[in-house]
Amino acid sequence: MHRINQLFSEPLTQVKVEVSPLEQRKRVGILGGSFNPVHNAHLMMIDQVHHQLGLDEVYLMPTNIPPHKEGKQTLDSKHRVAMLELAVAEFPHIGIETIELERHEKSYTFDTITALTKRHPDVDYFFIIGGDMVADLPNWYRIEELKQMVQFVAVRRPGYEVESDYPLIWVEVPQMDISSTTIRNNIATDCSVNFMLPLPVIDYIKKEGLYRD
Repeated sequence: MHRINQLFSEPLTQVKVEVSPLEQRKRVGILGGSFNPVHNAHLMMIDQVHHQLGLDEVYLMPTNIPPHKEGKQTLDSKHRVAMLELAVAEFPHIGIETIELERHEKSYTFDTITALTKRHPDVDYFFIIGGDMVADLPNWYRIEELKQMVQFVAVRRPGYEVESDYPLIWVEVPQMDISSTTIRNNIATDCSVNFMLPLPVIDYIKKEGLYRD
């Protein structure tokens, strides 16, 4: 990562996307992640990208085995999907894409987008990443081909550079200092997680006894 010692010193990146009235292709945003569990920062991020770029639909995509977390235990996908469903139940513009769980393989984005494009050839994909991930893009599997297949959307984060050799759309969203790790640790130590994630998700975690150890 290329951290810098200043917060956003540049003016807000203005995102303006022109869409031809004759354009028939659907524009879909994808935010991948473990979502272990999903929390309000995830939801705010994808909602902001949806509205700022005027996308037709946006999807949260739970990963099966992220390449950078290979060997790391994560919660059973049935619980992660159940929590995602509860989290987006009241937001019809946010869906859930389970293709990586269906494949039962390591979750390389190139393979995922290849499969999605075959299923939905009329869709242009906007792949959303955090600003802290931009510097690692050169290490992504088949990145040169992948950048021809999707439009990357980078969400700015304080302390991370906003320059890249890759063609990115930069989006600024309100900052929420929430992480799934913090939530899991709080639950394990009987600390509050109120307002960190949707109440139905908190109720599900309590009901299923998740993250207690």
